[in-house]
Amino acid sequence: MTQLMLTAVAAAAATLTSTAFAQPPAPVDPNTFLNQFESTFGKFEGYRRSGAKGICAMGEFVGTAEARALSTASAFSGKAVPVIVRFSVGGANPKAPDNARSQRNLALQFNLPNGEQWQMGNISAPVFGAATPEQFFGRLASLQPDPATKMPDAAKVKAFAEANPEVLLQGKYFASQPVPASFGAVNYWGVHAFGFVNASGAKQFGKWIFEPVGGVQGLSDDEAKAKGPSFLFDDLRQRVKEGKVAFNFNLELAQPGDKLDNATVPLPEGRKKVNLGLLKITSVSEDAGGACLTITYNPMVLPKGVEPSADPMLAARAAPYAVGLGRRLTEGAKQQ
Repeated sequence: MTQLMLTAVAAAAATLTSTAFAQPPAPVDPNTFLNQFESTFGKFEGYRRSGAKGICAMGEFVGTAEARALSTASAFSGKAVPVIVRFSVGGANPKAPDNARSQRNLALQFNLPNGEQWQMGNISAPVFGAATPEQFFGRLASLQPDPATKMPDAAKVKAFAEANPEVLLQGKYFASQPVPASFGAVNYWGVHAFGFVNASGAKQFGKWIFEPVGGVQGLSDDEAKAKGPSFLFDDLRQRVKEGKVAFNFNLELAQPGDKLDNATVPLPEGRKKVNLGLLKITSVSEDAGGACLTITYNPMVLPKGVEPSADPMLAARAAPYAVGLGRRLTEGAKQQ
């Protein structure tokens, strides 16, 4: 392995080790899980198994006084914090079309003082596609193409969805929305609940959302067709050069009785929203490289002052992310 590969694998292993003691082991073996992912969606060597078509960017974040009242996290100091950003299109295919009603991703690593980091993955839907690792694995298995027809078995897909109706919620949401006009003009939800702990030790749970300062912009069907399958990267570069890509980092505050351990269930409408700060995208990689290439964006990498909820999908992410990174590095990591 090259030094880059060794460093990246060591970092991922350290993250996995640090979270393993605090969380129960993932119910689904990470290698088995990734094998199923590849069987269902195809194997594209060197690319991330999810969000394969992506681009690196850099940004800065400045927290608010309201955030400091909720959490002691150093990200909210009020000083500019550097952020390594990755925008991507959902799915395992690095050639996924940009003009489809599909998922967009905003992955972030806040580089905080004293070597502390905060990693997160945010998606353009208020819900995730499964409530538990076992359910996610079952959904993937039900969608695996038949070797003969190259298509999933419709009966298996139907049976699993009928037994697990929540796995259809995310797809229904995307179908109801227009094609996003830009990576910088769509909402990104964290979908999982986290606890914010202040200086007095009080803990407030909530679910966050990154909302574009310039507003959400969608394309009509004709506009999306005219844009073609590969417009998002150039669009992002142009918008960032014009200083037009920024997001409000907002937290929806949970109330007693709200469901906090299921990413297929959003908080009820009307929950109070607090602005935690402003994320500005300052530059975009001009090529397929960039600082985000080997970052796993594991949402269990948290700063002091922010704690995970009991959502089982959170604890289950670290191991597959680390194994996936190892596979990508062995194959020759690619960005887009």
